[in-house]
Amino acid sequence: MGELHLTRRTFVGAAGSVAVGAGLLPGVVAQAAAAEPVTIGADGIVVTAGTDGAVTVADGAGVQRLKLAHFMVKDTVLGQQRTYSGTPSAITLPDGRPAIRVDYRMGSTGVGITVRGTFDVTAHRLHVRWEATSGNQMYLNSQFHRVAVGDAGPESTKALTRWNRDSGGGVPFETNDGVIYARSWPDTAGFLRIADSNPAWSAGEWVHVAGKYEGDVLVHDVDVVIGDLRPAAANALAQARPLGIDIWTDQPFNLWDGPGHAMAVHAQAVNGGAAARDVELSWWGRDFDGVVVASGQQTLRLSAGGVDQRTVEFPSPEQGIVFVEVRVAAGDDEAFARTTLASLRPHQYQAGGKVGIANYPWLLQPSKDDVAALLKRIGVASVRIAYNGAPGIAPAELEAMGIMPNIQHGDVVFDAPPEEVKAWAAELVDVVVDAGAHYFEVDNERNQPWMSGQFTEEYIRDGLRPVVERLAEVGSDVKVMNTGLGGMDVNWLDNFHANGGWDLIDVFAFHPGRGNFTPDYAPTPDEWEQGSNGSYWNFLGGLREARRRVDEYGGDKELWLTEAYSCTRPNHWWNDTMRQSAENVLLTLALCMSEGVDGVNWYQLHDSIIHQPQKANPTNPEYHFGLMNRDTSAKPSLLAYATATRLLEGAEFVRWLSFDDPEVKGLQFETPDGPMSILWTRKDGYFLNAEHGAEAYYPHPEAWEDDWPTKTDVAFRGARLREVDVLGRERTVTGSRGAVGVVLDGTPRVYFGLGDQPERRVSSITHRPVEG
Repeated sequence: MGELHLTRRTFVGAAGSVAVGAGLLPGVVAQAAAAEPVTIGADGIVVTAGTDGAVTVADGAGVQRLKLAHFMVKDTVLGQQRTYSGTPSAITLPDGRPAIRVDYRMGSTGVGITVRGTFDVTAHRLHVRWEATSGNQMYLNSQFHRVAVGDAGPESTKALTRWNRDSGGGVPFETNDGVIYARSWPDTAGFLRIADSNPAWSAGEWVHVAGKYEGDVLVHDVDVVIGDLRPAAANALAQARPLGIDIWTDQPFNLWDGPGHAMAVHAQAVNGGAAARDVELSWWGRDFDGVVVASGQQTLRLSAGGVDQRTVEFPSPEQGIVFVEVRVAAGDDEAFARTTLASLRPHQYQAGGKVGIANYPWLLQPSKDDVAALLKRIGVASVRIAYNGAPGIAPAELEAMGIMPNIQHGDVVFDAPPEEVKAWAAELVDVVVDAGAHYFEVDNERNQPWMSGQFTEEYIRDGLRPVVERLAEVGSDVKVMNTGLGGMDVNWLDNFHANGGWDLIDVFAFHPGRGNFTPDYAPTPDEWEQGSNGSYWNFLGGLREARRRVDEYGGDKELWLTEAYSCTRPNHWWNDTMRQSAENVLLTLALCMSEGVDGVNWYQLHDSIIHQPQKANPTNPEYHFGLMNRDTSAKPSLLAYATATRLLEGAEFVRWLSFDDPEVKGLQFETPDGPMSILWTRKDGYFLNAEHGAEAYYPHPEAWEDDWPTKTDVAFRGARLREVDVLGRERTVTGSRGAVGVVLDGTPRVYFGLGDQPERRVSSITHRPVEG
């Protein structure tokens, strides 16, 4: 049930332990024990503790909604112990409010564990504190028993976050703000709010709650909120915050089809204070260029514990993104929330795409069907991990959608006995065959420590070869990949080849990685610096070395990037800003095509990690690799991914462009729509966030802020061009007197109309610093 509290709690004998359990709460005045049920109430809520200690929560009209009956704790000697009944009594809190105390009886007497509950109310809210004591070490994780009363719908669980302003001037960021268990009745809703709860450890009618020690007492706080509320508003009310805000849309992923839509955002404000007050609700939305497309404000009168809801609208672009903030404020108090709204033109993809998603699309929110539709909508051609019983969408369903299911699996155990190795390989191959996988990546990043060249013999002997032999025995034609390498580890690959591993695979797979370098930064292996912030983590240099090794070693092997990524951990110099991420997604995928990659899987679909779904962690990069935000709204990179898959569909790479000015870069493709040129400059260098200091912290600019300091004016002979930016926004560029001018910088832009020799059409190139 979780970790131990490691500090040994000692008591003076069993009598001392009982005395602690039966003692008073600090500052609480004891009253005579009740011989009958005890009831307390506030606006919108009524709480009654029965003579058996069970606590019933009703709404303001007295309609029962929830029942809290038992508590369960665990220590290292007595194990798991639960309450079975209790004695309620009326008490008075230090602030004069009435409350209820329940002294629980355990399953058997004299076990040495005591549990006591205290229940107090404010408007629409019940606060519960369960305290447990023991003479032994106690586990920090406990459970409480709850049942819904009446015509309640199914319970849902939601990890909640809170938006924070960055004190250093960087972008706002989210932090975890508890977990909500929510239920709805036809006329209201009920919420259990817990600061730390793991839904995976909640089962049936028991809910997990993490405790914390205060002195020798293990304390567990839970809040119950009753009312017609959204989860984030209920969360603010549960914590008695002065103000709270929740925003949402009715559109999956906040994603619309093209122009002509009013993109509606709903906002619910809540007053968590003890007195009524006037509050200002304000909102704004900015596009990718920083233009405010809509804004406004209203004054709301909110009673104590009261809520009010408004809907605000933003115009939908033909293609693009709108960054939205909604704020509620009164005096020095504020709460705000952000999201993005996006518009994506429909597109019908053809079969045979090379760009997929790494790992399962495991967060099936708002529904599996919505996620499946999104995969098709942005051009996902394959899923790296899909097998029966795995999270996400089953392989047969992906096949039916025209998306290729693959598998990365393994966990090779080095030096295991031969019979165990054989059994392991057989079991693994059964999963692969059952899934109908097209490609099988045997294990993941087993080349650690990076560039050490270690463990290739063990990997081949105990993992790869037994799998390949078993696949042959069952007649499977799945294509075999090596363990996807973390970075382009040339030392590991050389040893892998020397030890015979190359002949066992059909595909060489690696994960190029990338730090604060542009994707086209291409140092050679002799220039790579090691370490977590080293240039080993570059994209194009690693990809070119992989291409060279695949060609040199021969055998007609495919080349796959089974993880390519852009991490947007906020306010950290090593990682991309939201704007840089969109730029780098488009350029990364174009570079994959220029180097003849057979497949690339983007890591991953949305922020957060599979073991902490939709939770936030502003300092851990693993929570920030998604094409979508934690709330499943689109990052700019989602539109860049869709733009790349559309533009590169059916495209054939021709050559790198070579301009007289070496700082102007370009890739030339032949496409079904004619010659396509992707142009950018490196006048500002290959290092992103280059002015960072010694600390990891670096204030990221907002996504709508253009941070390339140098603009390059290029004039081409001609009259008309079609320009496509990283979001897929298109415009026609026209000229006069036989010349058409474009402005380039570090972001890649796509042009149609330059023919197959753009260099020969250049009439002038001028670099200039951004004014102001």
